[in-house]
Amino acid sequence: MLRLPPLRYLRPTSVEAAAEAVAEHPGAMLIAGGTDLVPNLKRRQFDAPVLVSLRGIAGFDGIQGEPGRGMVIGAGATLDQVATHPALQTAYRALAQAAGFVSTPQIRHMGTIGGNLLVDPRCNYYNQSAAWRQAVGYCLKRDGDICLVARSSPRCWAVSSSDSAPVALALGAELTLRGAEGERRGAAADLYRDDGIVYTTKRADDVIVGIHLPAAPAMTSAYWKLRRRGSFDFPVLGAAVALDWADGMVRVARGALGAAGSRPVEVSHLLTPLVGRRPDDELIAQVAEAAEKPARPLDNTDFSHYWRKRMTRVLIERALRDACGLDPLAGRLTAQTRSGQAA
Repeated sequence: MLRLPPLRYLRPTSVEAAAEAVAEHPGAMLIAGGTDLVPNLKRRQFDAPVLVSLRGIAGFDGIQGEPGRGMVIGAGATLDQVATHPALQTAYRALAQAAGFVSTPQIRHMGTIGGNLLVDPRCNYYNQSAAWRQAVGYCLKRDGDICLVARSSPRCWAVSSSDSAPVALALGAELTLRGAEGERRGAAADLYRDDGIVYTTKRADDVIVGIHLPAAPAMTSAYWKLRRRGSFDFPVLGAAVALDWADGMVRVARGALGAAGSRPVEVSHLLTPLVGRRPDDELIAQVAEAAEKPARPLDNTDFSHYWRKRMTRVLIERALRDACGLDPLAGRLTAQTRSGQAA
């Protein structure tokens, strides 16, 4: 049985006190649901002499607003709250879908939306027990000096495995962070770095306080996820799209891919052919084929990376069709895949 290492557990009652506690204790880490952090501690992927809990902060899990004027989701809201909240079932449905796809019901009742945005990048060579990693040889992400996926590379290629991160980019969300030095707010896209080790721009003492969703009275969105099993598994590919509409035509199109690199991969610029048009089957398929180009999967997650690359266009097509109110499984690329022409 894997056990937690000895550590101290602090439970402050305010965000300010939590940030100060982390700043005062070198190596301390924040914990909310702990569904990703605790297993990583047990596998000795992290060293944290002190855990600072966010569970004792009143109002940290609030969800306020509605699509017409925008919404604010407290970072402590559980994934189940996000998945089932009535106001998130229309314009922001992609976020509800992403939260509902995470792991199992038990995990979704514990894990938080803030924690999911910060899920540690994963790799087949890294997410193993300490004994397994010692036997095969430690990797660059922890204790080693080489990336076992790309041995000639000077960097770590662990994969961003958050379901909510690509959705936050597609929705144009902003995040409020509060640390020992004060509070700041910025685009969710600015949180992520293309590095499997130092994968965010947040400081250790920064606490994600809230996720701000822009007003979206005429927006539709969708998120599609690829994984081996229908539940529990992390994504090996995710596609999030958001479309703003005017007079039945697309006014703005945004999208991002998850599990296609060490950070969410923005593909909004490749969705511009949709703007000013009423998307049909042919246009959606053409855009999906173009939008898969930035995906560069490596052989460090489940399934063949060649197949995951080919499936990127299929997932983008399904997400676009879903957001357009069309049958997601009736697309041209989906039909080709089923017939073996694109599999």
